[in-house]
Amino acid sequence: MTPSFSLNRMAWDLFTALERDAARLRLGLARGPLGERLIDAGSAHGGGMGAGGIEAGRRIAEICLGGLGQVGLVPATSQTRWPLTLTVASSQPVLACLASQYAGWSLQDGKFFALGSGPARALARKEALFAELDYQDQAEHAVLVLESAKPPPAAIVEKVAGDCGVAPDHLGIIYAPTQSLAGSVQVVARVLEVALHKAHEHHFPLDRIQDGAAAAPLAPPHPDFVTAMGRTNDAIIFGGRVHLFVTGPEADARDLAEHLPSNTSRDYGKPFAEIFRAAKGDFYAIDGALFSPAAALVTALETGRTFHSGEINPIALDASFA
Repeated sequence: MTPSFSLNRMAWDLFTALERDAARLRLGLARGPLGERLIDAGSAHGGGMGAGGIEAGRRIAEICLGGLGQVGLVPATSQTRWPLTLTVASSQPVLACLASQYAGWSLQDGKFFALGSGPARALARKEALFAELDYQDQAEHAVLVLESAKPPPAAIVEKVAGDCGVAPDHLGIIYAPTQSLAGSVQVVARVLEVALHKAHEHHFPLDRIQDGAAAAPLAPPHPDFVTAMGRTNDAIIFGGRVHLFVTGPEADARDLAEHLPSNTSRDYGKPFAEIFRAAKGDFYAIDGALFSPAAALVTALETGRTFHSGEINPIALDASFA
C-alpha cells in the first residue's frame, strides 16, 4: 500500500524537536562516525547531560509510536501508593504499535546487542510481521530507538541505514538503558503495544482493531538491569489496563478480552525479575502469555457491548516496586 502518511517523516519532526529541547530535557547530542544523529537519553542516568527524565521518556515513547500515538502522565486512580500513570492512545494502533513501537529488530555486532524499535523498522521491513501489515513507508529520514547505554557501532549504523534506504546522516538514533528514568518511561509506555502483540499471537484479525487506549503506573527505575527490567514489565503485567475497540461479531470481542490479560499465563504471580532469574535469563523459557496488561476491555463496535477480563494486582505491584 502507498501510504497517505509516513511514520518516519512524522517521527523525524518529533526527533528534531527533541534535539532542539535537549538542554532542558538533560539529553546528550552527538554525531556518530558516519554522520548519524545521536540522542543520549539515559547513559548518565545518575544525573547530568545524557540522563534524560520523565518528559524525555514520554516524548521518546511518542517517537516510538511513529507520531501516531499520544502518551500522557496523569494522576493514578487505582494505585494509591504509586500516584502517577502513563497513558497511551492511538487511532492507528496496529501501525503505531506493531509497525513502529514494537522492539522487534535484533541488532548485534560483536559485543554490542540491542533491540531496535521505532519507525525505522517500517522502512527496513526485516521482520516476518511486516508480511501481515498492509503498510509500506517511504521517507528520506529514519528514526530508531535502542534500549542501550551506548550508541551503536559504525557497522550497525551502516546496516540500519542501508536496510532503511537512507543516508547515514539522515538516520536519527535515540538510546537509553532500561535503568534510566527516560528508558523506564518509554518501556512502560508499551502497555498498548503488548496488548496488540498478544492479539496478533491469538490470531485476531489486525484490520478489525480500530482504536485503542491503555494505561500503566510509572515504574521507579533501578540501577540493576534485571531489577529495572522487572519493574517495567511488572508495571504492565500487574498494573496495566487496555481498552480496544474492534469490529466484527461480539463473540470475537469477548474471546479476545478473555485471552488478553496477563493472569492467563502459567507464570503469572511472581515479580518478573524473579521469573527471569529462575529462567537463567532465557526469555523463551518464559510463557509468552505473561507479556500483556493486567486488565482488558474490548468493545464490539457494531453492538456497543464491552467485555472485561483480568484485574489490577496492587500487592504484586508493591512487591516489585518497593
